Amino acid sequence: MLIHHHKTLCVCDFTTLLELSQPKISRHLAQLREHGIVSDSRKGRWVYYSLNNQLPDWCQRVINETYQASQTELAELLNKSLTSESCCE
Repeated sequence: MLIHHHKTLCVCDFTTLLELSQPKISRHLAQLREHGIVSDSRKGRWVYYSLNNQLPDWCQRVINETYQASQTELAELLNKSLTSESCCE
């Protein structure tokens, strides 16, 4: 839902928002990438993740509906705003 909201995030953004370790987040993102849910792009030494724009329509609908239904939980995470002091800036 964070990727859906922000469109593109780096692993360090996830560590800031979720307060989890980089290796744990990287493992989960690797699984999402392997299954075609997210795609990655490299900018310098940083890898940024976004939702795969080739997901089937039904999958995009599920993501959109889940995003809409999780606004309360998402708002709590988004209170930890990402600043320009992010590690990948």
